[in-house]
Amino acid sequence: MTDTARARKLADRIQVVVAETLQRRIKDPRLGYVTITDARVTGDLREATVFYTVYGDETERESSAAALESAKGILRSEVGKQTGVRFTPTLTFVADALPDNARNIDDLLDKARLSDAAVRTAAAGAAYAGDADPYKSSRDDDEDE
Repeated sequence: MTDTARARKLADRIQVVVAETLQRRIKDPRLGYVTITDARVTGDLREATVFYTVYGDETERESSAAALESAKGILRSEVGKQTGVRFTPTLTFVADALPDNARNIDDLLDKARLSDAAVRTAAAGAAYAGDADPYKSSRDDDEDE
């Protein structure tokens, strides 16, 4: 087994190599605006998972995923050439869920802002239901008499 520092270094290098190769060598028309966001390598350096995002709608995402699958062999051989490891890791491409999660969080924050604004406007003209100080002690009432 290798240490995790070596796996992280290899993952970082794989991320750069795959991104550069996609930009320079792969000329597949199905490949849209793909961004390589992260890469992770298993502890034995045999398998690499490459995370990516695609700018566009669902059909562009699907066609980019198909283009990445068809270019997997070229990308793996380029990773092998540029990393110099004994065994070139197999590449698995996974669509990154980060943009969807960020969009979901933004929607929830917008809902919270609207709810806060509604509470703020309702509280602006509100008055106390009883006395302004409902916790008056009974001794204060006795002293007044």
